[in-house]
Amino acid sequence: MAQNAPRTYDLGPVWQISYIETKAGMFDDYLAYLNSTWRSIQEAEKARGDVLDYRVLAIDSPRDGEADVVLMVQYKNMAVFDRSLEEGEAVMAKAFGSVPKSNQAAVSRESVRVLRGGLTARELTFKK
Repeated sequence: MAQNAPRTYDLGPVWQISYIETKAGMFDDYLAYLNSTWRSIQEAEKARGDVLDYRVLAIDSPRDGEADVVLMVQYKNMAVFDRSLEEGEAVMAKAFGSVPKSNQAAVSRESVRVLRGGLTARELTFKK
């Protein structure tokens, strides 16, 4: 009978990764949004303790139809995603002034970028 190998890792934080293609001539406009509103949301979530870190990456020489920006947000655990709708709406209302304004801002962002996909992944941390 085969023995199981000892587990050499633990479950770590969770990463949410978004692949963004900015529209022609809109890279700087989109980065301005990220540096203001998106960044303030991430900082508020860090202060709350839900977000551990976040990153913005620029893709070098993307092909047509591919992302040129990658957004990475590191959450402390999966439980963060299980909060109530009211809690999520409160975060958006604080950032945008109200939930309807948040919804309108989401529509407005479509004029500068296209969401090309994303993923949620659990980081595995090796035991020492």
